[in-house]
Amino acid sequence: MSLRKENYKERLIDEKISKYLKVFGAISIEGPKWSGKTWTSLNHANSVTYMTERSPRDLASVDPKYIFSKDRPQLIDEWQLVPGIWDAVRHECDNSHDKGNFILTGSTSLFKQKNNEIFHSGVGRISLMKMYPMSLYESGDSTGNVSISDMFLDKVKLGYERKVELDEIAKFIVRGGFPENISRNTDFDIVPKSYIDSIISKDINEDGKRRNANRMRMLIRSLARNESSIASDNTIIKDIEKYENVSDLIESRTTLMDYIGVLDSLYLINNQEAFDINYRSSKRVGKSPKRHLIDPSLACASLDLSVSKLLEDLKTFGFMFESLVYRDLCIYMDYLDGHVYHFRDNISGDEVDAILQFRDGNYGAVEIKLTDNSVAEAIQNLKRFYTNVKKKPKFMCVIVGYYEAIFKDKETGIYVVPITSLKP
Repeated sequence: MSLRKENYKERLIDEKISKYLKVFGAISIEGPKWSGKTWTSLNHANSVTYMTERSPRDLASVDPKYIFSKDRPQLIDEWQLVPGIWDAVRHECDNSHDKGNFILTGSTSLFKQKNNEIFHSGVGRISLMKMYPMSLYESGDSTGNVSISDMFLDKVKLGYERKVELDEIAKFIVRGGFPENISRNTDFDIVPKSYIDSIISKDINEDGKRRNANRMRMLIRSLARNESSIASDNTIIKDIEKYENVSDLIESRTTLMDYIGVLDSLYLINNQEAFDINYRSSKRVGKSPKRHLIDPSLACASLDLSVSKLLEDLKTFGFMFESLVYRDLCIYMDYLDGHVYHFRDNISGDEVDAILQFRDGNYGAVEIKLTDNSVAEAIQNLKRFYTNVKKKPKFMCVIVGYYEAIFKDKETGIYVVPITSLKP
């Protein structure tokens, strides 16, 4: 019997979980705290063991098999608190040969910090999947009237959409996609600010190494200032030097890498890798990733940005809007078994905000613009990219915030789509 919670909102990952439980002995759902991993997993589990509770944690520390239930799938929540559970689950899957035995959830990546405590990767037995905060489609803020799949097949139904006002878009950004925050109409910043405080006060030291809380806060703030941009480690260090007190500086690249590594292991960072493609000369193509926090609300909370402040600073608003769109595209492409990249020509400066690549190697090219004032410029950028690239995209699209139609440019075939109408 499913342990589904009352008032549970369906997530795109639900379909993938159901599918993978029929294929693998166990699945491991990883992602940031408060993203809904436990509630979603309960939707598919017949029993649950919480490793945050002392009794089962102590029992599992003696031997993980003592916590195994016959009612399966069994959810083992925050399994990383007893790392030996991983190998025990793998061994149990080997012995039973049944599918869908366990659902593991974790908010810390042990493969980077404590891999000496895990003796087998679990390949073939345990399938890994990543969970994000909620997209606009999942939260009910996108109509889903146009899909990425439809653009790929050139079967989009064109038409007018409700023009979502800029203050509403700003609200989506400041509120973010953490399930606890979706139904809030005021005080949007409480949850993301609490999230950052929790990370800094407790989680950054979970591996036993003490780190300076003020410096970590300064780093998160710097990452927020450089949201949706290509910022090197040296740029981050200089940015911190520019804005913060001397006592809070991260003085070396080694220390910076350690601090960023911790944030990465806590799934706070979701960098957008560069697209490797034959574009004139490979020497011209940028290799650096764009930096993103996992949810735009965290960047806003770190910089104390509100809806009104975004409306007063359209440049910052634009970067945060790109972060919102990138988060949603990651969720949608994960559902479609694809990936999201970016592209930049280092010589000309030409760039494409998002490259949506599918498993078969085909891809779509996407520009992201906050308002309709920049749509014509975005179309020209995509035309230039199309001319210079050897392998042509299957579709091109401009995703806009403030726009009132699902539109297709007759000359170029480029779609123009409001983010509030998009789904996978």
